[in-house]
Amino acid sequence: MRKIVVQMSLSLDGFFEGPGGDIGWHQVDEELHQHFNDVIAPMGGFLSGRVSHELMAAYWPTADQDPNASGPEREFARIWRDMPKIVYSRTLDHADWNATVVREVDVEQVRKLKAEPGGDLALGGADLAATFARHDLIDEYRIYVHPVLVGGGRRLFPDAETPAALRLVESRVFGNGVVLLRHERAR
Repeated sequence: MRKIVVQMSLSLDGFFEGPGGDIGWHQVDEELHQHFNDVIAPMGGFLSGRVSHELMAAYWPTADQDPNASGPEREFARIWRDMPKIVYSRTLDHADWNATVVREVDVEQVRKLKAEPGGDLALGGADLAATFARHDLIDEYRIYVHPVLVGGGRRLFPDAETPAALRLVESRVFGNGVVLLRHERAR
């Protein structure tokens, strides 16, 4: 069975975006970006909310045509374009770039999706991740802690109704000081 994996960057003080939606503090260099590509390329699809999808669709479809794009950026543009996507949105009627729009998170439909063959599913978007967490649908968290304090903004983890036991399965320090903490649900 494939897993649903949340992969997010956080500041040391727990924010995924700073005040005003700022993510300029993310420290994604070539080493970290190549790691993202290596992890995401074998996945079976992206699951995202409308906002996350629109942010990605505003840049990645043509990012590989930018002469200043790094090798990992050009590679990710191709990965993103080709990867199947499910966009959860109550307002979108259509989404481009190999995407299907789904109105609501249906727990049984998500479980069926997990049972299909193929690679794991990358879950993006804090609000969508909170919904999946509330329904106990997340199997793995890949949190990239950036060595910065942003002091405010939006936190990834809302207050949980019940504790969720996790097990550390990997940690890694990148050359730029970003630390990967990879946890799976404890069974």
